[in-house]
Amino acid sequence: MAKQDAGGIVQGLLSSAGIAINGDNPWDIRIHNRDVFRRILRDGILGAGESYMDGWWDCPALDQFFDRALRAGIDRAISRNPRLAWHALKPLIINLQRPGRAHEVGIKHYDIGNDLYRSMLDSRMNYTCGYWRGADTLDEAQVAKMDLVCRKAGIEPGMRVLDLGCGWGSFARYAAEKYGAIVTGVTVSRQQVELGKELCAGLPVDIRLQDYREVEGTYDRVVSIGIMEHVGYRNYRTYMEVVDRTLKSDGVGFFHTIGGNESIRIGNPWTTKYIFPNGQVPSISQLSRAMEGLFVMEDWHNFGPDYDRTLMAWHANFERHWPELKPRYDERFRRMWRFYLLSSAGAFRSRTVQLWQVVMTKPGTKQPDCRHR
Repeated sequence: MAKQDAGGIVQGLLSSAGIAINGDNPWDIRIHNRDVFRRILRDGILGAGESYMDGWWDCPALDQFFDRALRAGIDRAISRNPRLAWHALKPLIINLQRPGRAHEVGIKHYDIGNDLYRSMLDSRMNYTCGYWRGADTLDEAQVAKMDLVCRKAGIEPGMRVLDLGCGWGSFARYAAEKYGAIVTGVTVSRQQVELGKELCAGLPVDIRLQDYREVEGTYDRVVSIGIMEHVGYRNYRTYMEVVDRTLKSDGVGFFHTIGGNESIRIGNPWTTKYIFPNGQVPSISQLSRAMEGLFVMEDWHNFGPDYDRTLMAWHANFERHWPELKPRYDERFRRMWRFYLLSSAGAFRSRTVQLWQVVMTKPGTKQPDCRHR
């Protein structure tokens, strides 16, 4: 395909979203290498992300660019490429999230460096969506989110709580400090375990390096805040079976997850290559099928737009602290991380993806009070 033809095709797609090439609006793109058009048409979102990392194009407001592009369906138009066929075929052949691969995302993403996450996140180290109703700052939004989870799950003093995918122990610490819970948290990240133990010292919190499928024991509440994106479509039922096995008969299960409007079997090819290996977001139908026969769905709450605001706060922190991070992370990493945070913000703003909190109980259990919005 000639460069001129590729440029014309991309320009036409962008025009449908109100985006100009070398225009004056903050969502317009600036081209530094004309080969970028062929690269995007050849490799789709993977090519768009990699060419941005390579400095072939820029945009003053990537979040606004992606909001417009996704609303116009440009991602679909450039994704029908035979070169990406193996990416789509692989999850049909291989269980990408099988136990032997469980720690890969911990090593490649969460173990990048605690300095990066301490610079970017709130003071309690929450790496999931905050709840911004009545909140003015990132810290306030994250405390509101953790409190919302505790109230929805009905956590009370002395309860044994299992936190699947506990991160740096932010929720475990909060539930122990504010609600008197005894919390066991598991994560596949060594650095999260190391720092989490430090942050939760002196509290009835046990943080372990462990895959969620390996957990034993029974608990009053089983909670997960941000693990479902790593579970994979082949394993949603397995996840629900783990919750069923570890939850007392009268207990409450809870999960907080990014969700998709459509069922998929593989994640975004750029994101799975550079940010979250083997990641994918579930759909309502995938989760409901996995729950069927095991749980009663008590409450399903969507506050996806709050993730847009959370991501923009993370991006502002990241850019503000970049001078301190620069000695350890190069400029290509900075562009990669910026692309990750701002493209994600655009995805939530465009309503392409959602943020769900779900409360569930075993059949026959008294209905919990979930009216805590």
